[in-house]
Amino acid sequence: MTPHISAKVGEIAKTVIMPGDPLRVKYIAEKFLEDSKLVSDVRGILAYTGIYKGKEVTIMASGMGCPSMGIYSYELFKFYNVENIIRIGSCGSYIKDLNLFDLVLVNECYSDSNYAKYQNGCTLNVLNSSKELNDIILNKARELEFNIKLGRVYCSDVFYSDIVNNKEIVNKYNCLAVEMESFALFHNANVLGKKATCVLTVSDNLVTGAKATSQERETGFNNMINLVLNSLL
Repeated sequence: MTPHISAKVGEIAKTVIMPGDPLRVKYIAEKFLEDSKLVSDVRGILAYTGIYKGKEVTIMASGMGCPSMGIYSYELFKFYNVENIIRIGSCGSYIKDLNLFDLVLVNECYSDSNYAKYQNGCTLNVLNSSKELNDIILNKARELEFNIKLGRVYCSDVFYSDIVNNKEIVNKYNCLAVEMESFALFHNANVLGKKATCVLTVSDNLVTGAKATSQERETGFNNMINLVLNSLL
């Protein structure tokens, strides 16, 4: 056990799918997994391990932001021998032609976060995800005939910002969308020699103003969930 995860070693699968929201974790475990078992609920951050089409998988919440993702992904990689973490979550689109519920596969994230700097002195502000995992997910998306866009996102430390210039983020750093957790996840994977990637569903379009409801955010991302679960096979 760790200070933040109460599961015993062996109760966490080698591959973990990480939504931010604990309620989304519960939804996935109940709707998609067989023989799912709650293995950790410290601070309300739920983790279930179960079977999807014969494959063992753990679904665990990351919470919001790099500090929270940083804690849970580090402990999973370091102390539970997890090999792969796939973040699934929502994002705000910076471009007009990414509509609500479109899928984004993150191959790079740009961030001005200090997470990597103060974790181990890394001064990079662009980090890569696992090409191996990305290739598997892209191939499965083609097989399932899901449209998915591969690209870079902005990982922000601030949800409500008075100074972030979205046009600069798009033009200078070539980011398709914004989210808040991938930078810490990719950094921890790189530091610990593990694999990680991130699949996102567009929940807001910052150009058109379109927004998904909170209920849609919780249960309306089934294409993303199906894609990632089937990629495990």
